[in-house]
Amino acid sequence: MTDDFYAYRGAAKDFASHQAVKHSAREYVRGLAHTNGVEGFFSLLKRGVMGTFHHISEQHLPLYLAEFDHRHNFRFVTDGERTIEALKKTNGKRLMYRQPAN
Repeated sequence: MTDDFYAYRGAAKDFASHQAVKHSAREYVRGLAHTNGVEGFFSLLKRGVMGTFHHISEQHLPLYLAEFDHRHNFRFVTDGERTIEALKKTNGKRLMYRQPAN
């Protein structure tokens, strides 16, 4: 789902289904087609970048996006529940800044 911004027109070929609402014609929802979900996600991401991280390098962008994806998907649970779910995903993993030399 996208709005009618011209840059999204070519993206339709990469997806099985693509619908666009026409914000330029004051259309914001048509059936299940709307951009509210993605706008909410990017709002959360922008608040994190501007309010907490201030700068995100291209190298670490996938990690930041994964964190905000997790926050968005668990936005209706308490902080404690969200923390428990995040910790479950760390079982058996080590987070290292650099890979150790062999």
